[in-house]
Amino acid sequence: MRIAPPIAAVGIVMGLLAAACSGSSSTSQQTSSPASVGSASTSSISSTPPQPTPAPTTATPASAAVPTTGAPTATSPLAVDPNAPEIVAPGDIPDNQVFIVFPSADGTYSVKVPEGWARTEAGGVVTFTDKYNSITVQTSSASAAPTVESVTALGLVDVSGDPTFALTDVKPVTRKAGTGVLATYEIGSAPNSVTGKKALLAVERYVFFHNGTVVTITLSGAKGADNVDPWKIVSDSLAWK
Repeated sequence: MRIAPPIAAVGIVMGLLAAACSGSSSTSQQTSSPASVGSASTSSISSTPPQPTPAPTTATPASAAVPTTGAPTATSPLAVDPNAPEIVAPGDIPDNQVFIVFPSADGTYSVKVPEGWARTEAGGVVTFTDKYNSITVQTSSASAAPTVESVTALGLVDVSGDPTFALTDVKPVTRKAGTGVLATYEIGSAPNSVTGKKALLAVERYVFFHNGTVVTITLSGAKGADNVDPWKIVSDSLAWK
């Protein structure tokens, strides 16, 4: 009967060992389970092909986005000479304009001019003006009648030096006073007293000769003005005394 305690003790020890082994097996299974999940997850990710890396783009220079101003340049067709005379509204002489005879102070000639135009005289030159329209009459002495060549070379020296001067033509002409020379050209007017701008003028210059006297009649108006008939009246009205 004294043998029972050792057997009971052995039984207890064996039970504890069995419990320990069972706990070790459970722990091993719990530990290996996450490892297997991690392994499966890793395998799934590694099976997806890598995506290509986009190539870097080159930024457009900031200057390319700056809009052009459209301002004219020296080579652009929009380029404008700031000193060029401007085109103004033509000042046509009315069809009902009245003309009166103006006799020269020395009695050499007479010529018709529009009534009511302002008149100025200086240095033997008489000028009649109305807006951009003007008539200038000048006398001088000469030993021979002017020619196309002499008018081209010397008859325009008072205007040819102007940077706005542009000669159109020089040719013979016949009026009631006789045969003469007609020079046509364009030139800028005197600066406007308010704006300082010049108007572009179309000019007819008639040069007539009689008994050693040259009469030069210069008719000018804004380019585009219809002054053909009035200028014909004036140039055809010259009469020698």
